[in-house]
Amino acid sequence: MCGIVGAIAKRNVVPILIEGLKRLEYRGYDSAGVAVLNGTLQRVRSTGRVAELEKMAASQGVSGDLGIAHTRWATHGVPSERNAHPHVSGGISVVHNGIIENHEAMRQKLRALGYEFLSDTDTEVIAHLVHSHVKTGRGLFEAVRQATSELVGAYAIAVLNEKDKTHLVVARHGAPLLLGVGEGELFAASDASALVQVTQKIIYLEDGDCAELTLDGAKIFDDKGNATNRAVHVSQLTPDAVELGSYRHYMQKEIFEQPMAVANTLEMVTSAQTLSANLFGVEAENILSQINQMLILACGTSYHAGVVARYWLEGIAGVPCNVEIASEYRYRDSVPDPRCLVITISQSGETADTLAALQYAKSLGHKHSLSICNVPESALLRASDLRFLTRAGPEIGVASTKAFTTQLAALALLTLAVAKLKGRLTAEREAQLLKELRHLPSALTTVLHVEPQVKMWAEKFTNMQHALFLGRGIHWPIAMEGALKLKEISYIHAEAYAAGELKHGPLALVDKTMPVVAIAPNDALLEKLKSNLQEVRARGGELHVLADQDTRIMPAEGLHVIRMPDHAGMLSPILHTIPLQLLAYHAALERGNDVDKPRNLAKSVTVE
Repeated sequence: MCGIVGAIAKRNVVPILIEGLKRLEYRGYDSAGVAVLNGTLQRVRSTGRVAELEKMAASQGVSGDLGIAHTRWATHGVPSERNAHPHVSGGISVVHNGIIENHEAMRQKLRALGYEFLSDTDTEVIAHLVHSHVKTGRGLFEAVRQATSELVGAYAIAVLNEKDKTHLVVARHGAPLLLGVGEGELFAASDASALVQVTQKIIYLEDGDCAELTLDGAKIFDDKGNATNRAVHVSQLTPDAVELGSYRHYMQKEIFEQPMAVANTLEMVTSAQTLSANLFGVEAENILSQINQMLILACGTSYHAGVVARYWLEGIAGVPCNVEIASEYRYRDSVPDPRCLVITISQSGETADTLAALQYAKSLGHKHSLSICNVPESALLRASDLRFLTRAGPEIGVASTKAFTTQLAALALLTLAVAKLKGRLTAEREAQLLKELRHLPSALTTVLHVEPQVKMWAEKFTNMQHALFLGRGIHWPIAMEGALKLKEISYIHAEAYAAGELKHGPLALVDKTMPVVAIAPNDALLEKLKSNLQEVRARGGELHVLADQDTRIMPAEGLHVIRMPDHAGMLSPILHTIPLQLLAYHAALERGNDVDKPRNLAKSVTVE
């Protein structure tokens, strides 16, 4: 969730560090800081935005050719300058992402050695611990290696020593960290987007790696202390990809990028006459033909994508599927099946709970795994034998939009691939569904035209404190996603229910101050849904219905209707997602909220 940038060069790196932090603002933060070496250690920290940190650094004349910087999202200790990174101990300066689980025990040990703690953070433990080993005569690299061997938890760290002007040391365990390779200069960051302005040459560090950066290059050592080489990748990320352009907010930009993002994700089948399971890896056909059930592990929005996929996989492919919240799965006893495919879904590929859930599943004896992710070379993709890279492009807004729809597109492809291997997809049906997939980007473009009507709905939500979302069948998880979006950025309390559950409790909440949003596709459950909507109207509830063209749901007093395109069959959930995203966006605007940086939330959840 936090952001790290580091640099060593023959020029002033402060502008590079500050620009890197600006490009990491989307991850969420409540304070920021920078430390550089220029004869002495200079440090500036702020609880304001990075722009404020930039002004402070300029006014204090901070400059240097070796430095580290950080945006912090508070876990241990309130947001404050004294808790902001970098933390310092006797000339050792540290920035850290993650959580040190044994920090209390380490505090007691370090206090006994005479160290005084000036913050409430777990990170300060690292600074003192590294310093304690430097005092014994170890070099910075050896001190960091020794210190990390004593830490329990997750971390990505960058460390410098005021008395060593030539070395920057970084290490990672359970939190992402990468290196950037420039011309005679090196960089480190928690996200490639932080370095896009200086290099596209990226080295992804593996779990347990520790690296020593000098102007001569990087020396990388694995978790066993052996020198190793990590491949240099050329990032496809460009500065334009993370710019706002003509849009007011990244969320708005990303909502409108969905037709192209889905088209890019489905590019492999654009001209194909048949579907190949090898889209998911060279071993996919062999593995998918063996499995007899699936387990999907994910968090938040990705979990909702998994719940939609359960309907597809069981209804079309005929394969039993269970969907679990990743943070819950590894804390209960479950029964493993070697012929079960474990599917993990994550936008970043670095979601701590999802990574841990995958490792737990493997420890139980699950042999095969598939990861669906938007970030190449992410930890999740590297941990799976099968993988599918969605091509949503950078998603900066904290509230996920295009990552969700591209995940659904990928899961639709998986469903068809498995159905074909299981003999449940005729050639004619396969051709029809591929045609529908190819038409999906165009259909998404059409749905975006409902924005003016959605804005009118959003105006009615401005002063509301609660909302109810309803769906049935495969559209229930889409209602869940709509409620989540509204909560995330408008701060309106929203709940989603399977519409048939109304009379089992939620109906007690319905009145004119509780707007009810319903998804009403023309499917087998339409008539039952209409009965549920009547229950709401009879209690004076204000209904907002997303209805297919031929559902015969007509606008009336207290009943607001937006007409969707003709029913899209299995892909209907993807199309119904768009108006719900727009509703959340415009409701947040009406309430004057920071759409891209909602309070208390972060983009990439890399801690448990």
